[in-house]
Amino acid sequence: MAIIASPSSDPILSRLRHLVKKVVFGGNRYNRSEFAGAFGDLGTFIPFVVAYITVNKMDPLGILLSFGLFKVFVGLYFKTPVSVQPMKAIGGAAIAHPELVTPGMIWGSGIFTAVLWATMALTGAIGWLEKITAKPVMRGIMLGLGISFIIEGLGLAKDQPLLAVAAALLTFLFLANERVPAMLLLLALGIGSSLVQDASLLGRLSAVSPHLRLPEFTLGRLTWNDLLVGTLVLGLPQAPLTLGNAILGITAENNELFPDRSIKVRTVALDHGFMNVIAAAIGGVPLCHGAGGMAGHVRFGARTGGSLVILGLIVTFLGLFFSDSVALFFSLIPAAVLGVILFFTGLELSSIVRDIGNRKEDIYVMLLTAGIAIVNMGVAFLAGLALYYAIRRRIVKV
Repeated sequence: MAIIASPSSDPILSRLRHLVKKVVFGGNRYNRSEFAGAFGDLGTFIPFVVAYITVNKMDPLGILLSFGLFKVFVGLYFKTPVSVQPMKAIGGAAIAHPELVTPGMIWGSGIFTAVLWATMALTGAIGWLEKITAKPVMRGIMLGLGISFIIEGLGLAKDQPLLAVAAALLTFLFLANERVPAMLLLLALGIGSSLVQDASLLGRLSAVSPHLRLPEFTLGRLTWNDLLVGTLVLGLPQAPLTLGNAILGITAENNELFPDRSIKVRTVALDHGFMNVIAAAIGGVPLCHGAGGMAGHVRFGARTGGSLVILGLIVTFLGLFFSDSVALFFSLIPAAVLGVILFFTGLELSSIVRDIGNRKEDIYVMLLTAGIAIVNMGVAFLAGLALYYAIRRRIVKV
């Protein structure tokens, strides 16, 4: 009698599964929490992407494809939940002034960003900045960013307070539950609420059909004026935020949470160069590795780069086949639910500062940096460094 081998007994399939687990999930056992953690960064991702598409009238294909491809790349390369986010200072300025900021300027700011951080990495300047940046300053940056996320989350939630309270209670009840991850319940609650409040959504969703589109090469449409204005108006104001949050901050956070999979600040800076030149070339927006994004992924269960691969594949698929309908899909998740996600992301990021110790001087530096970081990350970085070295050289006492 012939015996048919089951897939689980096939040695080739077994080795393939082992390879996928090792490469994508760092050898850890895949579970529902890893899948849920993939969506922990939606609080910042969705609002910016929707605004770029609806307010700035940018083609969603280039935006989604660049995000998706680099989420997959970053997940496979770093093997930790190193987030891929929109650059917030650039995005905020572009969205606030759509009548002045053109897509070409946004791409120009991305080219400037790519050149700046690749140069900083290759010359070793970024390593020097890392050496002079004291731990209390970095913890202050994280605390300030965490508090900013909490405030921003509360702002998103205020228009639907009942839904926000229900979502927050649900999150607290299931936050540590790996069998029923809080993020999946949050998404279900949000989508269910949207469908109940707007019955027309079902009809509009049923009319959606897949349509393959491929990206266009957009750098040929970039002018010198776009590059110059994009650099001066968008790129330069973003640079201090990227340094403190997306390069030094994400490196410190990753190495604190995952010391067995540490990353180097030079590699992160170089990756900013690589990501942004490709994103600009296919019509995307400036990208970064935000410390808050990693906190969101981790807070909702992510522990490996597999979470980034999962989300990246989903976003890539949406970009290639459903780019014209992505704003409709994202509208299924209410602002109140995104606010709750941001709120818990802020709590997670702020909690990292618990290792600062009890030296009064370090606490002063951290709190000064955090307070200013809520308003301006670049000024906070410089002010924190100035106070730290002034105390260290006994110029001032606290």
